[in-house]
Amino acid sequence: MEKISAPELPENPGALPAVLFGGLLAGALDLTAACVNSGLNGVRPMRVMQAIASGLLGAESYAGGAATAALGVFLHFVIAFGATVVFYLASRRLKIMTNQAVASGMLYGIAVYLFMSFVVLPLSSFTGKPPSAILPIAVGLFIHILFVGLPIALVVRRFAK
Repeated sequence: MEKISAPELPENPGALPAVLFGGLLAGALDLTAACVNSGLNGVRPMRVMQAIASGLLGAESYAGGAATAALGVFLHFVIAFGATVVFYLASRRLKIMTNQAVASGMLYGIAVYLFMSFVVLPLSSFTGKPPSAILPIAVGLFIHILFVGLPIALVVRRFAK
């Protein structure tokens, strides 16, 4: 009697660790940088997290206490995992993204910053104003290059061979 086996699916055992670790690392580094940067301007971490949640809830986010701050953290990591998935999928087609991970990661950090600033925030209920002065834009770009794009690219290169 002939055995019938399930169809074989292409496997990449590195995909899941690349996305999980890349998303966790970029999310943690970016959120830490946002809290430190905002803290230098007198803004507490809870307010930063509530500001993230305001993209979904609007101004009501600031009255929600720890619950909306937790929602902000959750949403922040959803975005970080999404950015990692996009980089991972693109890197499967464009091998230069992992072969030149440092340069690709830096450029990807810039792309993520621009996408967040000009697509996500305008389409959300975010109550803050996007930065318009040179210094806050430069700091935002620096954070996204160093703490988002670069870690994602290096983790994807490491795990997704």
